[in-house]
Amino acid sequence: RGPVPATAAAAARGGIDRAVSLHSAAVDLLGSWRPPTHEQESLRQAYLAFLAARPDACARSCAAGHLTASAVVLDHGGENVLLTLHPRVGRWLQLGGHCEPGDESLAAAAAREAAEESGIAGLRFAPEPVHLDVHPITCSLGVPTRHLDVRFVAWAPPGAQPVRSDESDDLRWWPVDGLPDGSEDLLPLLAAVRAAHRAAGVGAG
Repeated sequence: RGPVPATAAAAARGGIDRAVSLHSAAVDLLGSWRPPTHEQESLRQAYLAFLAARPDACARSCAAGHLTASAVVLDHGGENVLLTLHPRVGRWLQLGGHCEPGDESLAAAAAREAAEESGIAGLRFAPEPVHLDVHPITCSLGVPTRHLDVRFVAWAPPGAQPVRSDESDDLRWWPVDGLPDGSEDLLPLLAAVRAAHRAAGVGAG
């Protein structure tokens, strides 16, 4: 085989550097975050152990499982939450998904996914996670795996109107105290989000 062209080699190095940066940023974020419950603290420590064991923990190609990032988008007053009807899962969920090579942090991944899936510009994010959740799934990787989801809260600008993307069967605002049927597993997440909303103040300031 001949030598790799300089531009291709530089691009490969850039991709590796970004992956290392994302992994390091995830370790820093979860290393400094202090969850409000014992259950969440146990998950935080499990995430850190997984990151320590797997340099590729943030890549969707990691078949043992991988970190994902999601966003619970509230309207400006925090009274409604934006949920997407996921085509593969067939249920109403918060916005989010896999980390991509260009993401510099989990928060950046969540912000990118939220912007893509909501069509809303100017979302304002809390800097720290609000919730962690591990769940089994057969995702786009095509094999059974686990998502180690890191969840953030974001606020939409006043009067924001979401625009459904091709990744969703439906997209709409739901009252935070009136979630659609079959969303019971979102209740712990929404409880954490409500606490974050109260701490941030109505409309996130």
